Order: sequence, then structure tokens, then C-alpha cells
Amino acid sequence: MNGPEIHLTFAPELHVFVPAGRRGGRTAVATDGSSTLGHVVESLGVPLTEAGQLLVDGRPVATSHIPSAGESVEVRAVTRPQVVPGAPLRFLLDVHLGTLARRMRLLGVDAAYESEDIGDPALATLSAREQRVMLTRDRGLLRRREIWAGAYIYSDRTQDQLRDVLERFAPVLAPWTRCTACNGLLGAADKDSVEGRLEQGTQRTYDVFAQCTDCGRVYWRGAHHARLAAIVDEAVREFGGAAA
Repeated sequence: MNGPEIHLTFAPELHVFVPAGRRGGRTAVATDGSSTLGHVVESLGVPLTEAGQLLVDGRPVATSHIPSAGESVEVRAVTRPQVVPGAPLRFLLDVHLGTLARRMRLLGVDAAYESEDIGDPALATLSAREQRVMLTRDRGLLRRREIWAGAYIYSDRTQDQLRDVLERFAPVLAPWTRCTACNGLLGAADKDSVEGRLEQGTQRTYDVFAQCTDCGRVYWRGAHHARLAAIVDEAVREFGGAAA
């Protein structure tokens, strides 16, 4: 680019995306005179899903703004909690975020997940068709224009990933209401109706069961319940909801 020169400043939260030389404050960028400000921001490494308000000489502008010479641009981070208008809040996670998907389902958050790599175009299309927020660590996927909405997952630690999603989007928590295997809703199940799916030890030891209305998987408060309950209690304590 050898057109009008502008100056950009990125919020500290966005420094992970930009080259080291642009993390210290105001830096110069030569534009081509026709590309939008959104394109310029993305060309410097920041997915637009992660860019919040764009200020030009102190005034808010849209990503479609065409920069002019001498403009001073401030790229802010997304405001939290982030509002996603136009659809019930639900999510789609890529193949690398299976554990996060199961944690979100444990909390009753609608989290679709593809256990096989179906490719970026298919994921973007699914996000648009079902109006789901795409969660991924793939910056290239977030640049696809088809996605309904998206968010970059900053950490590679599941506990931090979950906290980041809950803080950013503030979904309503309804623990123990979704199947962690398929995302379907759970309903109370009579012991006699699920007896054929249980091992003898489970039949003798437990009397309270739930069953997925989609895949039929049966749940009870078994050996792993204390560990899962600790995850639920911590999330509810920090972000609200019902722990029962």
C-alpha cells in the first residue's frame, strides 16, 4: 500500500494479533486509498470479530469507512458483555474445542460441536444457517464473511476458555439440562424405562436418572459427579444461574 498514511493505536487486548512493532502505541500505516478501515485492520492481523469500536479522530465510524490521509484511528477491544443481536444466543465450536463444548453443555449453554474437521467453509455456512456464534482459535475462519458472529478463543486451557466465553457473552446458565455428548435437552427418566441401558451395579446403586431427548443417553450422579459439580458451582458463583 502506498496511498494515504494514517496512524493506528490498538487496545492492549488486541496486541496478541498485531506485530510487535505495533504494540507500543500510535504507528503509521500506508493505505491504498480505496480499502475500508475494516480491511486495513484485518490486514494488520486483527479479526473484526475481536475489534470493538473504531474511532477516527475521536469519532466512531463503521468498518466501511474509507481512511483519509492524516487520520488517527483507535481500535478498541470488544465491549463485555457482548450483545449478539437477532437470534437466541447459541454457539458453534470447531473440532479443536471439544472439551470446552462439553463444559458449556454441562452449564446448559447451547453449544453445537463438530467432532470431525468439516472445513472452514462448512463451519461458516453452519454458523450462518443456524445463527450461531462461531468459537475458534483459527483466525482465518473468523475472517470468513459468511459466519453469523464469531469470537476468538484466546487460551489453550479449558478452564480459562470457559471463563472467557461466560464473561464475554454472559449466556444464561441452566446446569444439568443438556446432554454433554450431543447437546440435546435432558428430561427426567423413570428407572424402569432406562433399566436396559444400565449396568447391574448402576441399577442397584442409583435411583435418580435423566435421559437425553435426542440421543437417549442416560445420566446419573455417579463417580464423576463431584468433579463436575465443582465446575458448575464455580461458574454459577461467578456468572450466575441455578446450580441445582
